[in-house]
Amino acid sequence: MKINRLLHNIAVRTACLIAGVATLASCNGMMYDGEGDCDPYHKVKFVFDKNLSFTDAFDKEVNAVTLYVIDAATGNIVWSKSESGDNVRSSGYLMDVDVPPGDYRLLAWCGEGKDTHFTVPDAAHFTGLTCALNRGRDEAGAVSKEALNRLYHGHVEKETFVDEEGVHIHTVELVKDTNHVNVVLQNLSGKPIDKDNFTFRITDCNGSMDWDNSLLDDELITYHPHNVASGSAGIVTPDPTDPKPTDPKTASRSITQVNTCVAQFTTGRLVKGQDMRVIITNSKGREVLNIPLIDYSLLVKGHYESLDDQDFLDRQDKYDLVFFLDDRDEWVSTYIYVNAWHKVPQIVDL
Repeated sequence: MKINRLLHNIAVRTACLIAGVATLASCNGMMYDGEGDCDPYHKVKFVFDKNLSFTDAFDKEVNAVTLYVIDAATGNIVWSKSESGDNVRSSGYLMDVDVPPGDYRLLAWCGEGKDTHFTVPDAAHFTGLTCALNRGRDEAGAVSKEALNRLYHGHVEKETFVDEEGVHIHTVELVKDTNHVNVVLQNLSGKPIDKDNFTFRITDCNGSMDWDNSLLDDELITYHPHNVASGSAGIVTPDPTDPKPTDPKTASRSITQVNTCVAQFTTGRLVKGQDMRVIITNSKGREVLNIPLIDYSLLVKGHYESLDDQDFLDRQDKYDLVFFLDDRDEWVSTYIYVNAWHKVPQIVDL
C-alpha cells in the first residue's frame, strides 16, 4: 500500500510538472517582470518628437500625463489614468493600461499646464474632453497674465488591444499647445528705452481646444507679458575701415552698446488662419505697431519650407520678434526680425 501511494504521488507530481512545462511553452517561454502568467499586458508610450529638432524630447519636457481610453464603437470613456513626477520623466517610461481586449481610441492631455492653467472637464463621452485656458477678466474682457505651464495633446483614432499573451506597446504622439513669445524693442538712435513707456499685448481667440486639438469658437483673449525689462547689451561689429573684415584672425572689431526692452509672453496654440496680433502702444495710448504674428512667422520658415504650415507652427514653440524704433519711438516698419534674426518684408494692408 505504501509503495502504491508513493507511486501515485510521483505520478501526480509528474503530471503537474508536465502541465507547467506546457504552460510555459504556450507563453513562448517568455516571462516578464511582475507578470507570472500568460495574460496580455498593454502599455502606452508617449512620444514628443513634433519639434524642430525632430527628436523625442518627452522625458526632457513632459512631467505629467493623463490618458483616456475610449470604446471605439460607442465613444464612451472606459478607463483613464494620470501620472506625474520623476516616474514620468524617467527614460523608457510606459503607462500600464488595464482594459479588456478590443478596439479603442486613445486621447491624452499632458503637461503640468493641464491641471494648473488649463481645465479638462470630467466627461463620460470623448467629445466632452475639451480643454480651456483658465482666464482672468478686466474691463477689456478675457485676459491671461501668467507664464503658462506646458500643455500637450495626443490622439490615436483607433488602436486594437489584442487578446494575446505578452506585452503590447501602443504609442501616442504629442503636440505642444503652449508657446513662448519674446517681443524686443530696439532703438536705432541708441537712446535708452523705458519699459514703462510701452504697453505690450498679444490677442487671439485661441483659448479653447476641442478633443481633437482643433480650436473651438471662443472670445478674444488678451495675453499680457509675464515679465517686461529694459536693458542693454554689447554687440560686436566689424570695423568698416578694416581692409580684411572677414578674416577672423586679423579683423578689427568694435563693441556697440544696444538699448532694448523685452516683453516675455506665453500663449495658447498658434493655428493657421487665426488672427493672432502683437500690439504695442506708447504711454500716450497710441499704437506703435500692430502685426499678425502667425503670418509673419510663416514668412520665415527658412529651411523648413518643406513643412506644412500648421506642422511648422506646431513644431515651433518659441518666437523671438525684434522691432526697431526711430528717435521718436516710432516703429521703423521696414525692419522686422523673427526667429534667428531673419529680415522680414513688410506685409501691406494690415
